[in-house]
Amino acid sequence: MYNQIAGKRLPRIEALSDGVFSIAMTFLVFNLKDPLAATPATEEALLGALWSIAPNISSFFLSFMTLGIFWTGHSTQFDYLERSDRNLYWLNLFFLMFVALLPFTTSILGGHIDNKVAVILYWLNILALGLALLLHWNYAYRKKLLALDETNAMQVHKAIRQRIIYAQAFYGLGAALCFVHPFLSLVVIFAIQLNYAFGIFSRK
Repeated sequence: MYNQIAGKRLPRIEALSDGVFSIAMTFLVFNLKDPLAATPATEEALLGALWSIAPNISSFFLSFMTLGIFWTGHSTQFDYLERSDRNLYWLNLFFLMFVALLPFTTSILGGHIDNKVAVILYWLNILALGLALLLHWNYAYRKKLLALDETNAMQVHKAIRQRIIYAQAFYGLGAALCFVHPFLSLVVIFAIQLNYAFGIFSRK
């Protein structure tokens, strides 16, 4: 009986999701600190110190984009949800777990930006986000929790699935480039993010 009555309120899980995203986005900036705090410095010294934390600044922008893309995708799914159940609640919570993990993998990446392990760890976090979001959507579609008729539901389902799968394939390709050079891998990942954020190469 409990499984049938639990997890019915969509607004609660939406509110929690937005809260986790906002906190994770805020935590990203905690990796950025004044490199010469409480130390008098010339303009040249400050510029040099800022350059030394360029990897942390770069990883901040990279991860803020990552969270922005996944928040948009998550919000899009909820636009089409009409109801929920206990299993969908838990699938959403697992997705949020990987959202909350991103500041940690970002910190590792910023501190070891030229390290293949750091890049792969960061990519694994992105992969986990994508798979969790895909599982969330597949379950909602399969259990007919959408506010769409069958024809429109199928079209939306196909579009959302393709976007997630293609994005993860491109991210995987970008991550593999770390075996050529970690910096090249991150440049490609950032380019992929720009495309998915702004639809640079989208046909529509």
